Amino acid sequence: MSRNKERTGGAQQQDTSPPPQVMQGESTPFSFVVPTEFVELPSGGKFYPEDHPLHGESSIEIRQMTAKEEDMLTSRTLLKKGVALDRVIGSLIVNKRINPDSLLVGDRNAIIIATRVSAYGNDYTTKVTCPSCMTVQDFAFDLNKADVYEGEIEKDGWDVSDNNNGTFNLTLPKTRVVVTFRLLTGRDEKAIFSGMEQDRKQKKHEQNVTRQLKNIVVAVNDDTSEQAINYLIANIPSMDARHIRLAYRFVAPNVDLTQYFECTQCEFAQEMEVPLSADFFWPDR
Repeated sequence: MSRNKERTGGAQQQDTSPPPQVMQGESTPFSFVVPTEFVELPSGGKFYPEDHPLHGESSIEIRQMTAKEEDMLTSRTLLKKGVALDRVIGSLIVNKRINPDSLLVGDRNAIIIATRVSAYGNDYTTKVTCPSCMTVQDFAFDLNKADVYEGEIEKDGWDVSDNNNGTFNLTLPKTRVVVTFRLLTGRDEKAIFSGMEQDRKQKKHEQNVTRQLKNIVVAVNDDTSEQAINYLIANIPSMDARHIRLAYRFVAPNVDLTQYFECTQCEFAQEMEVPLSADFFWPDR
């Protein structure tokens, strides 16, 4: 397993180029540029298609957050639609050829964390509930302790191969079927969340496992038809379904914000991960 600390918060380069000169006839009393920084991508640009702007790129340049982005994070309309963070990410990315929805989930998380650190610092205190005694208490996360996980293909006991096109092949232990799967993007993540919301509104049982599988599986024994994929997901043994989910976790680059939590009341202790929601950006609430 490859992990590198301090890449999301500590390995960023600020743009030190001089501010542009005020042009004759401009009415503004001063002129300056918003500082930018380079955020290292957990994916290293390896899993984007060749026509994607981030293909082969190890980092992405973003502007530091301003009051305009804070407006987006407090917009009731954007929050209700669940697109506040997407709008912020799109506003901060310097290269406008990059569609925020096309970012791999791990790369997107790296941008969110780097933006939060540059805007408000690395200390993030939020309320958490102890899983043992259910006491609600404040817990401080140190965002500079985030680990960058670059993904791992060669793992003992796992027959996973990288197709070098953003997909992976995996032989399932029970059925011996060869499944081809891909990494999730921001667009996929939104689709999964939207489906979960629809389940709740319609009072249906949530289909979290099958919905995730439908978003990541792209072929079954080289058959890319929707019929083949749906049949597999509907009939797959639980052992094989779990095998796909675990394999995905092994190969998917991401940022790990898991930190050690100890309850102040009952001394229960376990690893805990901070959620990356819109509230993540409001330390004073």
